[in-house]
Amino acid sequence: MVKKAGLLLNRAFTGSIINRRLFGSFIEHMGRTVYSGIYEKDHRESDADGFRTDVIKAVKDMGVSIVRYPGGNFVSAYDWRNGRGLREQRPRQLELAWMSTETNEFGINEFMRWSEKAEVEPLLTVNLGTRGMEDAIEFLEYCNHPSGTAYSDLRISDGVEKPYAVKTWCLGNEMDGEWQIGHKTAQEYGRLAKETAKVMKLVDPRIELVSCGSSRFDMPGFPQWDAETLEHTYEYVDYLALHQYFGGQEKGTPAFLAQALDMDRYIETAAAVCDYVKVKKRSKKTMMLSIDEWGVWSPVMLREQKQPWQIAPSFSEQIYSLEDALLFGGMLLSMLRHCDRVKIACQSLLVNISAAIITEPGGSLWLQPIFYPFAHAAKYGKGRVLTPVVESPSYSYDTNQNAPVLDSLAVLGEEGLSLFLINRDCTEDLELTVSLQDFGSLSIREHLCMHHRDPGANNLKNHGNVVPVPGEDARIEEAALRCRLPPLSWNVLHLTSWSNY
Repeated sequence: MVKKAGLLLNRAFTGSIINRRLFGSFIEHMGRTVYSGIYEKDHRESDADGFRTDVIKAVKDMGVSIVRYPGGNFVSAYDWRNGRGLREQRPRQLELAWMSTETNEFGINEFMRWSEKAEVEPLLTVNLGTRGMEDAIEFLEYCNHPSGTAYSDLRISDGVEKPYAVKTWCLGNEMDGEWQIGHKTAQEYGRLAKETAKVMKLVDPRIELVSCGSSRFDMPGFPQWDAETLEHTYEYVDYLALHQYFGGQEKGTPAFLAQALDMDRYIETAAAVCDYVKVKKRSKKTMMLSIDEWGVWSPVMLREQKQPWQIAPSFSEQIYSLEDALLFGGMLLSMLRHCDRVKIACQSLLVNISAAIITEPGGSLWLQPIFYPFAHAAKYGKGRVLTPVVESPSYSYDTNQNAPVLDSLAVLGEEGLSLFLINRDCTEDLELTVSLQDFGSLSIREHLCMHHRDPGANNLKNHGNVVPVPGEDARIEEAALRCRLPPLSWNVLHLTSWSNY
């Protein structure tokens, strides 16, 4: 028997507008993310700056809007000065976060040039691990101050006359984690972040600042660590950072996919903590959230060649399957559903490590299954999220735990109505009826579906194995969309009125 689900959408019941910065990504000096990832000076498709143009094209096709740099764990022992000036004079150094050798061939000015070519907004992180407030001020002065001071003139001497005017800055990275170089207690970090924020906004009052939150929702200190740090930083920063990665494929596909519900709970708890501190401080400001690292961890690796102190070693190059892409899509839909509070999100990482894009050194690139939900959401997730009434069968995946078979999101924008639909059922089609109230006459402009009989199917050997194809069974009749979603599938339907053609 075919399972059935229903959505009721009314044009009047809209939520918040999706911020384009929700479609961000992340570049860190880790493994091959930079070297032979976005930068490979001798590659046949690299430009005069050494940037791989095939990667830049893929980044644009993916719809990436903002990119966080230079870390990540890397930043907590990094001196940004080592990545500027003449390349032949830049020092090689021991990179402590990932135990490699950093050549510093790629630094702040290369990243800013790459960002311009890739048409993405830069999101920079300051080192509050081994360095601190003074270093953050100098880095900001180098990037944003026009001229006439030591560090702004240093930028000009590097050939960059116009300030970069970087808008958004992260105050360190995962400072609650014992693994972090320069790890801090909540009180230590809260005090440092507050004082750093105060002086950074003296240097440039136009900037936005992101304060570290807990590194994962299952951290022992969550949410107390967040509340304690916000006691210090609340009036001085603009976002609380959330980081989340999910693994656990060994639990089985149903339980693995249900982790998207944990993403909902994480966001809602973090927002509640912010609101608690807001009330406690009698503040008029509402703190927003920046999920500036997120993704899925896969146990399947392309290559593992990591030895201590190598240059750009190959490691953690995860190969994603269809089921990974469905959880990835579910996490993305969770963030979009909560776009009233989540204003920035950076998928981690952009190239080679837990990435949507895989490059071969000296060779071509190929796309992982997670590329497609991101690209679809970036293309069609423009406008306001609609508030639906949902009826869906559910399944049990743990003791007293149930998850809906259907995961969905609807977005209404100037270009039409877009539906993002996941069928989490492993074996059965899902027959879906979407009641469309007050939308006028609509037509199906595009219908895409990505599914495979094998939840572990990937694109490693056959790069076209798990890709979206045109959907087959969807129609509009009597103010309702009717479609059939294959088992374990990601689906996109874009509807427009005749006036949109």
